[in-house]
Amino acid sequence: MKLAILAVGHRQPDWVDAGCAEYLKRMPRECAASVTEIKPEPRGSKTREQLLAAEKARIDDALSASCRLVVLDEKGEDLTTLKLARRLEAWMQDGRDVALLIGGADGIDEALKQRAAEKIRLSSLTLPHGMARLLLCEQLYRAVSVLKNHPYHREG
Repeated sequence: MKLAILAVGHRQPDWVDAGCAEYLKRMPRECAASVTEIKPEPRGSKTREQLLAAEKARIDDALSASCRLVVLDEKGEDLTTLKLARRLEAWMQDGRDVALLIGGADGIDEALKQRAAEKIRLSSLTLPHGMARLLLCEQLYRAVSVLKNHPYHREG
């Protein structure tokens, strides 16, 4: 299984890219992960719906046909690290690749949200886009380390 983090947004600061790269290289071969940046639609005089529709088309182009789509959304399910680890384990048993979608400044097109197999949230706090990417990479690595009984994660 492969994990693809699809993130709508502009190039991130070097510290975000370096942090993501560090956690992604730690991922085991059977759960390889990557970050793909999706170009946001230029604002101009477009409506929010037009912006999201244009970004949806780019996201659809980046998604593999048979992958499980997981949308990161502020109204998504709030998971603990241990629950994320169990979810990751279920995804691995399912065998399909997983695409985790981080929307842009205007959010995610409603049709994509409806199509998603799951909606999760990283935090009740509003996070800068780069921080959300880095946090997701770290939590995926942490979830894998829980499943492998690696001492990276310490509970209680």
